[in-house]
Amino acid sequence: MILRTLLLILALAAPAFAETFPAHTTASVYDFANVLTAQQEAELTALTDDLRASHGAALVVVTMASMQDYRHYGEIEPYATKLFNTWGIGDAKRNDGILMLVAVKDRQMRIELGSGYSFLWNSRMQKIIDTDMLPAFKQSHYASGIATGANSVATTVRAYLAPPGASIFTKIGRWFLLLFAIPATWIAGAIGSAGAAPIVAWRRHRNKPRACPVDGTKMVRLEEEWDDNHLQPGQLTEERIGSVDYDVWQCKKCQHVTIEAYKSWFTRYGACRECGFRTVQGTENVVVSPTYTSTGTAEVDYHCMNCDARYTVTRTIPMKTRSESSSSGGSSFGGGSSSGGGASGRW
Repeated sequence: MILRTLLLILALAAPAFAETFPAHTTASVYDFANVLTAQQEAELTALTDDLRASHGAALVVVTMASMQDYRHYGEIEPYATKLFNTWGIGDAKRNDGILMLVAVKDRQMRIELGSGYSFLWNSRMQKIIDTDMLPAFKQSHYASGIATGANSVATTVRAYLAPPGASIFTKIGRWFLLLFAIPATWIAGAIGSAGAAPIVAWRRHRNKPRACPVDGTKMVRLEEEWDDNHLQPGQLTEERIGSVDYDVWQCKKCQHVTIEAYKSWFTRYGACRECGFRTVQGTENVVVSPTYTSTGTAEVDYHCMNCDARYTVTRTIPMKTRSESSSSGGSSFGGGSSSGGGASGRW
């Protein structure tokens, strides 16, 4: 009798201790942790609006002080999935929503992907978290980390996600672009060695010994610690940041050296206008948001990791276009769902 009474009490009390979720409106940015200024929130909103208008993808940014405020204790992954599905982020048919959730006091973050994204997107999101967001978060620079991460997410979506209404050939083409942007180790582990055959063949070609152009002697490729002696400081910087990888081949007979460069197919670094090396990265800030009747303006602040050059370039943002996702008012919440795909990080 006592046991039954206790079970009944626990059953009645369970809803009071169940996790909850914050309410949402039609906005795409929810700064519950108050880490963004009004201007920063407006810039993020302009970015998400532009992404939804151009590609139909709904990016929603949420910050909260702690998940414990909503009765969730533990890892961020299950809470992010439930929040995503409770809000219904993205289009219900395409499931192309993206949730960026940052729990400041918990020191956890998550980029949750709609179920319409393939597993290939997980590693891209992980790279954005590890490279663009966590270093800033470790310095308590939450606003800059969120802005940089959101811009990288938007850039990735524009590069690899076909807009609504695109042909099947365009969709397949974008899928293959993403496929070859993932490191070979990820691909081999995900789809097996047969699927990674083209990359394996490319690596075999790269490792195949070269003949010396001077005397025809077989050349050998130097180990990493030795080939650095033949590279310029700018080339060493390119290797360090991963924008270019260099192989140095040397003839043992005449000591002739051949240097071969392999540019990364997809990288956020471009060629610096000052030193010429692929070591410059840019951060874009929206100055004037585009509308459906006029273009906008953005300033891109560039910084070179090699020569430390800094310069700003102004670009025009195209006018917004009405898409399938924005025909009903442009809401980010169209009943989309997530099956748990994405990436997480701690700092």
